[in-house]
Amino acid sequence: MKKIELDIVALSHSVTQSHNYAVVLGERSGARRLPIVIGSFEAQAIAVAMERMTPNRPLTHDLFRNTLETFNIELREVVINNLLDGIFYARLICIKDGEIIEIDSRTSDALAMAVRFNCPIYTYEFILDAAGVVLEESEEEGEMEEAPASGGTEKASLSSYSVEELQRMLDEVLGEENYERAAEIRDEIDRRKKDS
Repeated sequence: MKKIELDIVALSHSVTQSHNYAVVLGERSGARRLPIVIGSFEAQAIAVAMERMTPNRPLTHDLFRNTLETFNIELREVVINNLLDGIFYARLICIKDGEIIEIDSRTSDALAMAVRFNCPIYTYEFILDAAGVVLEESEEEGEMEEAPASGGTEKASLSSYSVEELQRMLDEVLGEENYERAAEIRDEIDRRKKDS
């Protein structure tokens, strides 16, 4: 079967399930999107890696990455290989001493690892046919605006702080291991840097 390469294009609150998030994967050479509902811990694990944050202690996915690297195992790619009863399945495709090793994984964990290893994410046509959606250009812009995992009210409250105060807040929430809030603060700091 031909593999289709995907990129993570958005991470937001799930519209269909409260207290959960949706990671939206976009077809690299097409207009289809694959939304996958994940838990808040998994969303934080992906967001921390995407934002290049360094937690005080390694998160589980960082520990796994360090373990693979210690034993000279390379994560070559992640493949979302099945969809059964609304549940996505994935495999980590690794290389050890020239031998290919496939490891079964939850899709959210596989995505968190892909971001840490900067490796490609793939799926198959039958999965995109079953669960993919095609967005019009105007919808796509709206989707990207909704990408941060926070609501608009929290973002608005951050705008009242100076950059120095935001930096102190960022250090505090990283110390508390509140990575969701850290991502919101980092986004606000980045937005201001772009504006200046």
